[in-house]
Amino acid sequence: MIEEANSYNEGKVLLIDKPLTWTSFDVVKKLKFALKVKKIGHAGTLDPLATGLLILCTGKMTKSIEKYQAQEKEYTGEFTLGYTTPSYDLETEPEFQSKTDHLSIKEIQDATKTFIGEVEQTPPIFSAVKTGGKRAYSLAREGKEVKLKSRIVTISEFGITSFEENKVTFKVRCSKGTYIRSLAYDFGEKLGVGAYLSALRRTKIGDFSVNDAEDLNEFVNNNKVNTNDRP
Repeated sequence: MIEEANSYNEGKVLLIDKPLTWTSFDVVKKLKFALKVKKIGHAGTLDPLATGLLILCTGKMTKSIEKYQAQEKEYTGEFTLGYTTPSYDLETEPEFQSKTDHLSIKEIQDATKTFIGEVEQTPPIFSAVKTGGKRAYSLAREGKEVKLKSRIVTISEFGITSFEENKVTFKVRCSKGTYIRSLAYDFGEKLGVGAYLSALRRTKIGDFSVNDAEDLNEFVNNNKVNTNDRP
């Protein structure tokens, strides 16, 4: 155990499949306690309602976090058409916007083409972006008006993998700073029916794949460290 703890304090890169409802900080906190490491951080936040690849760096490898954060990300997920939510996902209640039975798969596929390349995107008000020194989500949850500046992001791939009733599944490859929730909202606006993100999974960061990531609890158990269910 002492040698193992020393190796994590020296520096390692860990690939974890983040569980649903956990924040990225939950995972960091859990592993910091379980592995007895002084320094640990993650290379790119995943929302609590998303699952998938989370890169964590310990010890000296925390110096590499920015490098991993800058790499292209790949996601799969689901948009629900015809409704919107204030958070652009299931954190807040859906509100009906429009019927979707007139949409064809061709219209939906054609709409994706307008989002390829450099696009202007505004982060959701329920996000960790700071405005006036406070996190936007804190202000939004207090019912205060939040205005965020748009930013330029790059989407290299955006494809529809299925369309049934008002559910669209997709695959996206995009740059650092891209909000898939905002893409869902903008996609719904483009189609004229509204949309929100109803499922999301990060499958890749650069050359790292979720297929090589470990389940959080299995990782803890396999390393014979603390097995508390939550931080």
